[in-house]
Parts: sequence; C-alpha cells; structure tokens
Amino acid sequence: MIGEALTKELLAKGYSVIVLSRQPSGGRKDSAAKLSYAQWNVEAQTIDKEAVGKTDYIVHLAGANVAEGRWTDKRKQEIRDSRTRSGALLVKALKEYPNRVKAVVSASAIGWYGPDPQVPNPKPFTEEAPAHPDFLGTTCVQWEDSIKGVTEAGKRLVILRTGIVLSRKGGAYKEFEKPLKFGVASVLGSGKQVVSWIHITDLVQLYITALENERWQGIYNAVAPSPVTNKELILTIAKEKGGFFVPAKVPEMALKTALGEMSVEVLKSATVSSKKAEAAGYRFFFPTIGVAVHNLNKKASV
Repeated sequence: MIGEALTKELLAKGYSVIVLSRQPSGGRKDSAAKLSYAQWNVEAQTIDKEAVGKTDYIVHLAGANVAEGRWTDKRKQEIRDSRTRSGALLVKALKEYPNRVKAVVSASAIGWYGPDPQVPNPKPFTEEAPAHPDFLGTTCVQWEDSIKGVTEAGKRLVILRTGIVLSRKGGAYKEFEKPLKFGVASVLGSGKQVVSWIHITDLVQLYITALENERWQGIYNAVAPSPVTNKELILTIAKEKGGFFVPAKVPEMALKTALGEMSVEVLKSATVSSKKAEAAGYRFFFPTIGVAVHNLNKKASV
C-alpha cells in the first residue's frame, strides 16, 4: 500500500523508479512512466547487481503484514525475517557492488515504544525512548539494526517509525469502516487507548522529504501531530460517513479470543510525538483526524 502510493508520487515528480520483486516478470518496463522492475530474492540473499549500480536512493519497505493472521511462532519468525533479512541483503549489496547510492530510507514502526505508562500520557514517546521488550519492540530493534550497516558503506540513513497508516487502499482504515456498513461503530475495548496515526499522503511526503533533504538523518517518528483515542477515531469516521450508526464496544475478551496475542496491539495505547519531524521543517497536510478522515471519505482512491 505504501510502496504503491510512494511510487506514484515519485513518478509524478519525474523520478525513475525500480521496484525490487521476487517475480519481476522478465524485467517488464513502462518506459513512459519511467517504471521498471528488478529481481531480488531475500531467502537466497541475491539482488540485481545492475539495478543497485544505477540507483541514487533506496527505500526499504519490505516486511510481512503484522496484522495478517494470528501470531503463531511461525508467523512471528516470518514477520521478523522478512524485515531483517531484506535489510541485511541491502547492506550486503551496498558494500559489495559499485554504486552511487546517496541515501537509504527505511521503514520501522512505533511498535518500538510499547504501551503508554499512563492514559492519557502527558509525555508522548520521542525517538530517544528505549525499545519495549515485547514482540513488536524487539522486532523493531532487529529491523533497525539490520539496515544500520548502510552507514558503514558511507550512505546517509533515515529511519521512519510509522504509526497507523490511514488510506482507503487498505490497512487499518478499511477495517475501521467495515462495521459501519451495518450501522455499527465498533469501539475496541474501552476505546480510551490512544492511536498515533498518519494520513498516507503525509507518510509519502515524509519519505520524499527524507530522500531529498540531506539534513535529514537518523530516526524520525512518522505520526500526525494529533493522536486520538480509538473511540474518537471510530466516531469521527462514522460521522463523516453520515447516516445512522450505533456505537458498540467490542469487549477485550472477545478481541483476545479472536486475535490471540495480536489483540495487545489493538488494545494498546501509544502516544507518539511528531515534534522532531516538525522541527526539521516538515509541515503536515493532515494534522488532525477530522481533516484526514474528511479527505479520505472524499477521495476513495487515496
């Protein structure tokens, strides 16, 4: 979802984009759009040497969907490996192959921080906060560590710890919308847990800023300046959609039964600060949930 939105915007700005894929379909190419595909195989740790050689910037978005399926031991390993082994492959390529890469921008997640120590939390998590020792916290540590080797290859590195991405193309927003078709606004658990979110447009623009602005280096939280409670988020979406709806709480026990360990994430409160990105000059297009949801409801393709 993020990769498609970012590719579209980069092409619109005049960039040529090479998408790394396990199945590049014989190197298919859209010359008009300056879009091409090259092969990599994370399991075999192989990558198209020629593609690396003609690249100016690398964006690392690879990783199995955290919210897809229960967190069995096998699934957890897949979530970790898909992130860390792909990062390791990029580091290896930049160290071994001649290249002109100026910068690498890598995804991470606000799962790094764990739950708020209190709700509401008057001190949002900043980039200096230590990682939480739970599954997502330790996964984020390994994820970020796997790509840090690019700095040894002399490349500028930016890591974006991303919150809940709101897009009509997929992800959490579509899940939040589903019950509304039946006139139900489903509030998860108490509804008091804080959601640190970001509109897909702002996330794409943060990636482009990180690529183009040489002063950006290190870790930045990719979240909007105004986190909201789960209840406020759901009710904002419901009111924007219009029509009749009934607010209904989904009990914590039901979520734990349905989702297993993953229920921790939908019930967790995480208040994360965007101040570092703002201090570095970024101005959000959608700083509040009201304007973000209004835009998403208006533009089904976003």
